[in-house]
Amino acid sequence: MNSIAVVGASLAGLRAVQALRREGFAGEITLIGAERHVPYNRPPLSKSMLKGDDEITLPGAEELGEAWLKGRAAVRLDAAERRITLDDGAEVAYDGLIIATGARPRTLPGHLDGVHSLRTVEDSLDLRAALAAGHANVVVIGGGFIGGEVASTVRSLGLSVTLVDASPYPMLGVVGTTAARWLADHHRANGVELVSGTRVTGLTGTGRVTGVRLSDGRTLPADVVIAGLGVVPNTGWLAGSGLVLDDGVVCDATLFARTVPHAAASPDPGAVAPDVVAAGDVVRWPHGLFGGDLVRVEHWSNANDQGTAAALNLLAGPEAAKPFAELPSFATHVHGARVQTAGLPHLADETRVVAGDPAAGAFAVAFARAGRLVGAVAVNAPKDLIRIKRATAAGDHLDALT
Repeated sequence: MNSIAVVGASLAGLRAVQALRREGFAGEITLIGAERHVPYNRPPLSKSMLKGDDEITLPGAEELGEAWLKGRAAVRLDAAERRITLDDGAEVAYDGLIIATGARPRTLPGHLDGVHSLRTVEDSLDLRAALAAGHANVVVIGGGFIGGEVASTVRSLGLSVTLVDASPYPMLGVVGTTAARWLADHHRANGVELVSGTRVTGLTGTGRVTGVRLSDGRTLPADVVIAGLGVVPNTGWLAGSGLVLDDGVVCDATLFARTVPHAAASPDPGAVAPDVVAAGDVVRWPHGLFGGDLVRVEHWSNANDQGTAAALNLLAGPEAAKPFAELPSFATHVHGARVQTAGLPHLADETRVVAGDPAAGAFAVAFARAGRLVGAVAVNAPKDLIRIKRATAAGDHLDALT
């Protein structure tokens, strides 16, 4: 293997490049990034950067120098010919490919001023300026971890904010009923107006947003709207490439991309491209700890670990590659409270508070499927999170915790 292309210059792409260099890969590495910025941390975009802190560059990003393609987006992949076409028509040939193109935010229809999404440096700077203007009516749509963090930051800036979520409680699908109910009370206790169990049906305004229409018939006044509606994996440039695409790049357990079977030439639906791996938000792969279910994880730690693993597996080849079975985890801070998860709680059919008490604001919940642990959620209880995370990774049963 003489040349490796890495498409996507965020966290997973940077870690892949670093891993290739640490392993002594002597060939050419081409890093392609759609943004013009040095790779940076995205979590601060909804927190410290909105307060004026611009220190977000990822450690190690300075190692790249200028030897990479900034502001250049991949628009097409010909996996058979091992060739990537860029947005200016230029082509990049490779012997090995690492796909790390991440995801993009779901957006609201229309183009009204005052409506924001949050994924890039520019997005955060635009929102920061809007919040600094001191608008009276700030509405956050979506109670996930981005929406919750933004609502928390807005309150810390002394502004009023309304958080609209279609679920009965914010982050219900991520942290389960117990923690989500606590989180709803925590938002309210910190001055957030929480509108739950209601969908957004549209926006009002001509030129600039003036309101948010709800499914219950109400219209909330709005000068600034932040859409925290989740993300969509960036796979459009891979259409027709021969790779399997289904809510991401579908890979095997070792992160090699699966290929579309051809009736005559390749009837094996499990075939992989031996020269293509993927990492980060864009990947769906069968996680061994969860019965081989295909999972896609959108959090920092997964991109950080997966970028390295994908690069090492590409160098090793499919026969010697190691399954990626790191336990997914993430943490968020909401109004000063630390909320952590590990594993995939949404797979559970049973939950149990195994430490602390929600009424006291510090507790941990274990999640199990058919008795076996599949995840944990902790609120202000980091030591308990570590304990349950270890038990989950070991394949322990729920009853072993009590």
